[in-house]
Amino acid sequence: MSDTAQAAPDATRGDRWRAHTTVLAFGTFAVGTDAFVIAGLLPDISRSLHVTIAAAGQLVSVFSIAYALLSPVLAALTGKWSRRSVLVTALVVFAVGNVVTALAPSYPLVLTARVVAAAGAAMFTPNAGATAAAVAGAERRGRAIAIVTVGLTSSLALGAPLGTAIGNAWGWKATMWFVTALAIVVAPVIALRLPDVRLGAAPGLRQRLSPLTDRRVAGVLAGTLLAFIGIYLPYTYISSVFAPATGGDGGKVALLLLVFGIAGTAGNLTAGRLADRHGPRRVVVCATLGLGAVFLAMLAGRDWFPAAVLVVALGGIGSWSVTAPQQHRIIALAPAGAESLVVSLNAAVMYLAISLSSVIGAIGLDAFSSPAYLLPVATVFVVAAAALTWVTGRAGRRAADPAASAAERGRDEVGTAPAAR
Repeated sequence: MSDTAQAAPDATRGDRWRAHTTVLAFGTFAVGTDAFVIAGLLPDISRSLHVTIAAAGQLVSVFSIAYALLSPVLAALTGKWSRRSVLVTALVVFAVGNVVTALAPSYPLVLTARVVAAAGAAMFTPNAGATAAAVAGAERRGRAIAIVTVGLTSSLALGAPLGTAIGNAWGWKATMWFVTALAIVVAPVIALRLPDVRLGAAPGLRQRLSPLTDRRVAGVLAGTLLAFIGIYLPYTYISSVFAPATGGDGGKVALLLLVFGIAGTAGNLTAGRLADRHGPRRVVVCATLGLGAVFLAMLAGRDWFPAAVLVVALGGIGSWSVTAPQQHRIIALAPAGAESLVVSLNAAVMYLAISLSSVIGAIGLDAFSSPAYLLPVATVFVVAAAALTWVTGRAGRRAADPAASAAERGRDEVGTAPAAR
């Protein structure tokens, strides 16, 4: 068997694609745990580094901004590498960043180390999704991306709470060592087990950046931005939004986060299958419209804890039903060799949305008398994302190559052709 997925698609797209994507999911679990766990460690970090809580919170912002800026740049710089080499290198860089974070004696050095860790994360997560799609083949693309995304939902539901518990027991630096250990365990498995996938011939820089001039790609990125601003407004401020139901009880807030993560895992896997069967655009439109309804329902459910659990679960399902289909959509629009770049652009926009949601939420909390007003604002963003996704999808089909086959024109951004359903 050839060592490349392209040279021997049948060998790597049988049952083995599940094993390969599962390994990649363990990598995204490590990266996601690092991204989500810092928020739960801020008080300990603040005391340890002798800075305010607000200053400690900038570790989250610096990580997100560095990820957003570095993701497309690193995708371009590593375009000629095999995906296996990129993924292993990414985990090594990620681990180094976390080791320095754990050993750093001062706040400025910790900030710098978070940039290094973000660089590793920015190399790993988008390439994991693109590699999974390449290994699985177009007909299983949605499911493969969804399996990789399970690593992120699991890091939210399991990794972050576990990392927080470790930090509470032995200090926040112990959590950094824990995340480092996760990366060190996964890296050799990827090096030894993953096929040496190459995403087509490496194009020149101008060709590599050409997706940015494609209106369809720009439309998908704009939809990602709107959707994830809306999604992260209630999530970032979940303790404030549901304060009437939790009464400020940290245990109840943790339970809501756990429910969100578990429900998100189920929603993500279901969305991957639906994207393969019905097309990713339809899944994104339905998920974002459903989220709009859920956010409005949260207005009624925020005063009673059982109702809060229900609406948070529905919010988790809808929120994580957007991630994999959006990656599916943008990979389908990428020219040969540019898959990792467009996925990195989509990931960068997601992290930009997370940062913007924090800013918009802070402004909203200052401007409004109640955190509940964040919910209608979030609804506006997700409904706008649904409208944009619907409009750009229809425009993309009208602009399709007139010489394409009827079956191909019937695909919804590489969903299953109608004749094959």
